[in-house]
Amino acid sequence: MKTLAILSQKGGTGKTTLAINLSVGAARTLDCAVTLIDLDPQASAASWSDSRERTPPTVISAQANRLAHHILEASQAGVRLAIIDTAPHSESAALAAARGADLVLIPCRPAILDLRAISHTIDLIRLAGVPGVVVLNAVPPRGTLADEAAEAIAGYGVPVSPIRLAHRSAYINSLTVGKSINEFEPKGKGAGEILRLLEWLQNILEI
Repeated sequence: MKTLAILSQKGGTGKTTLAINLSVGAARTLDCAVTLIDLDPQASAASWSDSRERTPPTVISAQANRLAHHILEASQAGVRLAIIDTAPHSESAALAAARGADLVLIPCRPAILDLRAISHTIDLIRLAGVPGVVVLNAVPPRGTLADEAAEAIAGYGVPVSPIRLAHRSAYINSLTVGKSINEFEPKGKGAGEILRLLEWLQNILEI
């Protein structure tokens, strides 16, 4: 089993939305068992799952001190990919998630406050000794902000995903009805971006 943690010490970066969409995408395209472990006390991913009537992926609301147990349990159950969603501003939970992961994905909006904040997350993954990659999220459809952000992130010495996720209302609309963007708008541009990001992550994780 491979484990992917989605971390950001800053709120509003789209961690939960990304975790949900990658989890559904993996369950559909890999045709395998996928578990989403929700460490956020707000349990947003778990609440979203409640409206899906047991449609994959499996979502578990958990505390950080029980994370290792849930990862082991998922592995023993034949789960192929576990994705960990984390809360912002919680260093202990983020560090636990990083230590339990094979790879950390850091979502970052192309804005100055987000770019400054990722240094804290990068410090955490280095402390955990786990590799990490940054994915630019909520990218404006026009302009050079994304290119400038990628250049700034390169200064931290962390790889940046070549797949960027644009700002799209379909993400909000899909979550409202208990779906992922691939289920809500399967032929849309956003669905294509998620699938390309997932394929890129599959190659890194060797799933």
